[in-house]
Amino acid sequence: MTQDGESHADENRSFIRYIIYGFLGLSILTLLTIFLTWIILRPHKPSFILQDVRVFAFNLTSIGETPSLTAPPLNTVTLTFQVTLSSLNPNSKIGIYYTKLDAYASYRGQQISLPTELPETYQRHGDIAVWSPMLYGSAVPFSPYLSGILRQDITAGGVLFNIRVNGRVKWKVGTLVFGRYHIDMNCPAYIRVAGDKGGDRFGVFDPAVKFQISKSCVVDF
Repeated sequence: MTQDGESHADENRSFIRYIIYGFLGLSILTLLTIFLTWIILRPHKPSFILQDVRVFAFNLTSIGETPSLTAPPLNTVTLTFQVTLSSLNPNSKIGIYYTKLDAYASYRGQQISLPTELPETYQRHGDIAVWSPMLYGSAVPFSPYLSGILRQDITAGGVLFNIRVNGRVKWKVGTLVFGRYHIDMNCPAYIRVAGDKGGDRFGVFDPAVKFQISKSCVVDF
């Protein structure tokens, strides 16, 4: 290789090093900016409230004969709920992006409705966001163990459900958007129900029964 060729190769290597150093410096500066922003502003997680639950249908149905070791009855749950959720952004200088939010109903840890996707939402500091998703479950197979407990709850006159929301949030400060945190919300909802005279169907049969809840949800990151 000639001297001019070696000089050109050295220049190329130096140029590549400058690019790498510049990229590393920019990455470190960005991370440092995010860290300092986090330390100075200290983002607070949003607060959620389950405002109400409108019950269009809910029933527990047993299909089969008397339970036995070989052929226990099939228990299914069918429901149609509309829930109203509100969220407050308590931060004074930080906006919140909500992405990939899914809402569903559960009973004692068992999911009893399909997940319903909520629209992506940007919430400015101090703002309140409201969602009113429909939750559906059609003949969802139900645990025999939980079926007995659910029947007891219905006999007592009410059932404690949980409205769950899972998704992700990002923080926004000025033009800077950072973070991608998983968020989980658990909202208790007590619904009054009753069994029918036949004894094989339990639940809410009158359409559009609205229950005012207005309870805070547990929010975890």
